[in-house]
Amino acid sequence: MHPRSTIARWAARVALLLGVLAGCSAPDDGRTVVRFWPMGFEGQMVAQLIPQFEREHPGIRIELQQLPITAAHEKLLTAFAGDALPDVAAIGNTWVPEFAAIGALAPLEGRLAAGGIAPSDYFEGGWDTGVIDGQVRAVPWYVETRLPFYRRDILAEAGIDAPPRDWAQWREAMAAVKRHVGPERYAILLPLNEFEPLLNLAMQQPDPLLRDGGRYGNFRSDGFRRTLEFYKEIFDQGWAPRVANTQISNVWDEFGRGYFSFYISGPWNIAEFGRRLPADLSDAWATMPLPGPDGPGASVAGGASFVLFSGSDHKDAAWAWVAYLSRPDVQARFHGMTGNLPPRRSAWNAPALRDDVHARAFREQLERARATPKVPEWERIATELRLVGEELVNGRLNVEEAAVELDRRTDAILEKRRWMLDRAAQGQGAAP
Repeated sequence: MHPRSTIARWAARVALLLGVLAGCSAPDDGRTVVRFWPMGFEGQMVAQLIPQFEREHPGIRIELQQLPITAAHEKLLTAFAGDALPDVAAIGNTWVPEFAAIGALAPLEGRLAAGGIAPSDYFEGGWDTGVIDGQVRAVPWYVETRLPFYRRDILAEAGIDAPPRDWAQWREAMAAVKRHVGPERYAILLPLNEFEPLLNLAMQQPDPLLRDGGRYGNFRSDGFRRTLEFYKEIFDQGWAPRVANTQISNVWDEFGRGYFSFYISGPWNIAEFGRRLPADLSDAWATMPLPGPDGPGASVAGGASFVLFSGSDHKDAAWAWVAYLSRPDVQARFHGMTGNLPPRRSAWNAPALRDDVHARAFREQLERARATPKVPEWERIATELRLVGEELVNGRLNVEEAAVELDRRTDAILEKRRWMLDRAAQGQGAAP
């Protein structure tokens, strides 16, 4: 950790103190106060679970401060700089490596060994997002992954009787839909301003996206080249329009009018499609597992996870809160409040999840979800994935050039990581 100026540290502390004072003004009642920072909509909804927890744990009071999603990352880093992090937070899975690298996260193995949270009950990919260098640093709160929503009525009209399960079947289905709908409509929407569709296809290959312990890009691998070829083919064949999602009215209306028949998205759109599509289309759409090169394929394990911060003086009480929110019955209740998917398999036995026909494909897909590369720079690399993918689709790069360019950009992003790892190997500093 680089030295920080005294002025900067005090400014950060004052800013965080003012935020805490503004968010909570409850008097000291003798209970242990656990400061909890969740993000966005989930932070608003989780407040409804606090009363039951406090009844079950009368010696603990939860002090909740909701973070706006757009400002959460910066606020957490500012809090770290000012030694003002809360006791526990819920952060995006891709942030875990970064906060572990700066020494902000407490290890959790000892607490897990004491029981209460069973790692074997969690979807493997979701759990793995919190394991950094062999140590558990985070416990999943909710999980998400991406898979296709599709118009089964249009597929049936095009002669496709069942959702495709591999890339060959998917090619046949997209070609058939395109022939059926004509030149003004398409088989699939892969928005060029999103990296997620290309990333999810890439996660299906056996080759890792980074090599040599996350030091270099591995995008010139045979597997990633196959992904680029398939991705490019979808556009070259006219199965997908070369557009960003900002160039259409909105995905729900366009899906409803049949502008496209496949759309790769996350579980939040189950409720959105159900709410926004006309009633006469309620049985016309469905979800399906993501096809892979040779059968049902992998996808990205996303979502948010609980972390305990190293500087907390109330780790035991904070862990009690995490354990409560991790109970299968509480996870099922939280799903009912938010639509977020539980990371524990046992929570899926709740009728609301078990009987949800649109959630079933996500249940299957989560068994094949995988963690993205665990380097703090991953989100920057994902941005380059989107940019290079767009250049490929628009014909400015071919597959080989795109693979080489993506490795070049990735290697430049990882230059500092290589330097730090080399220093650590020589005993000159801590590795990230």
